[in-house]
Amino acid sequence: MFSETDGSRKTIGDVDVLYHDGLYHLFHLVLPNHDFIAHAVSTDALNWRRVNNALFIGDPGNWDDLMLWTMHVSPDPHQSGRWRMFYTGLSRRDQGNYQRLGLAVSDDLYHWTKTPIHWEDHRGPRDPDLVKQAVRQSRSKQADSRHSMYDPESCFPLEPDPEHYESSLDEGRHWVSFRDPFYFHDGTDGWLLAAGRVKHGPIVRRGCVALMKEVSPGQFEAQPALHHPRLYDDIEVPNVICMDDDHYLIGSIREDAKIRYWHSTEIGKRWESYHDNVLLAQGNYAGRVCRDDKGWLLWNFFSMHFEDRTAENLMPPPKRLVRTETGLLRAVTFEGIDAYLRETIDTRCIHRLIEEEDPQTEVCRIDEGDLKLSCEGGFQTFVFDRQLDHFRFHATLTMEGIGKCGIVFRMDPETRDGYYLSLDLLKGVAQLRAWGTGPDKSGEHMMQFHSLQSGFWFSESIGSADVQLIVFGSYIEFSIAGRVILSLADQSFDSGHLGVYLESAAIELSNAHLQRLASPSQTDEHLVSG
Repeated sequence: MFSETDGSRKTIGDVDVLYHDGLYHLFHLVLPNHDFIAHAVSTDALNWRRVNNALFIGDPGNWDDLMLWTMHVSPDPHQSGRWRMFYTGLSRRDQGNYQRLGLAVSDDLYHWTKTPIHWEDHRGPRDPDLVKQAVRQSRSKQADSRHSMYDPESCFPLEPDPEHYESSLDEGRHWVSFRDPFYFHDGTDGWLLAAGRVKHGPIVRRGCVALMKEVSPGQFEAQPALHHPRLYDDIEVPNVICMDDDHYLIGSIREDAKIRYWHSTEIGKRWESYHDNVLLAQGNYAGRVCRDDKGWLLWNFFSMHFEDRTAENLMPPPKRLVRTETGLLRAVTFEGIDAYLRETIDTRCIHRLIEEEDPQTEVCRIDEGDLKLSCEGGFQTFVFDRQLDHFRFHATLTMEGIGKCGIVFRMDPETRDGYYLSLDLLKGVAQLRAWGTGPDKSGEHMMQFHSLQSGFWFSESIGSADVQLIVFGSYIEFSIAGRVILSLADQSFDSGHLGVYLESAAIELSNAHLQRLASPSQTDEHLVSG
């Protein structure tokens, strides 16, 4: 996992990851300033080491002298051994209201040079001659990670074509969306995607995936929108991947802070939406894809505060993308977490947490350690004996009757504070809450109750589910039949008991398997350069 130092007033923003020669390269924004694009590397996609920053905002007067936004790194299809970084820039001239796309290149992924641009610095026509001379003398004489050279033939920075997209501050919301580039090559032609907006329709329903074609090396021409769902204000951080001859378009939606996808059998045909097109639940944002030696991975940053996505973000472990037999795209657990598995915990040692003189509960052990747990009335929790901080738990839960059930973890046996994962096995709903006790004498505020995330699934076996729960540092991941339903980070509790809870219900717990995970060697507060 990856985040910034606690208290540094910096946090990770949009991410892009490229896999090359056994090394994952992470490029990411640093919020809230957006002054540079950071670079980190990893061999396992979990522990990261910061290296030198890749790109910086431009010199004063340049098109990108205010902020840098989302980027995408890919091999240069025209020059072997070279890499290209398309990135978003904002200028002080426009007060950040107009977004454009730029390009930088590298021969080693570490040292980047901005390509020529057709932008000129027209500031201060009435400045004193000495000031004008100072501006000229201060300008860089060669291109680097900050400075671009002027070339009137360059198409950069790219701007939205007024024929197809909102391109003026007088239109729509009076600020121009043209950001989050993503380059892909279909084997014949190269294409550049961006988050743009069509010119017509309700103002907050114009979000689209803008499209440009590379007509010659480094020269792009605008095309009509690749996809306009007619529903969203923006489709941020678009991606296109191909799996088994199906094409998938992945985008992040600001309205509900979820990562969604659409599919098509062929680029150029209509993009369709499945009944369930959510890849990751709320709070996971700016999804980016990369391909490693095992297939496609989905990356994102997670906001621990939905109201403010510029503070306390981290990058959770990636998810492996798989395609079902029916063509659905699914995010599943990253197999790299297996390297942190340690000893197996005995799941036959389980006991009631709440003892009463006339208990309405019972524990019935059946074949080879499988358990049948029941609570005839009220609420009861059954926990395994050992307290755990990091673990992976897998089991098949089968519900009897129409009561309630769920999983508890990092629970304090005295206060019963901890995480409560409510599972509706009939309707396919998972809801995670942090439930705790506030300071003494805090009155009605003594009850601490926070809804953290919800997710949904469909199963043909109503009332039964094959579940997996991973708790790894502050990262929490819950899966049903291999599909990731919940993925989040929370720091409310760090250790405690694991078990299941029942309310007027009976449940069979079979094929239970519990393993301790080694602690992440880098904590959430660790700036990955130390």
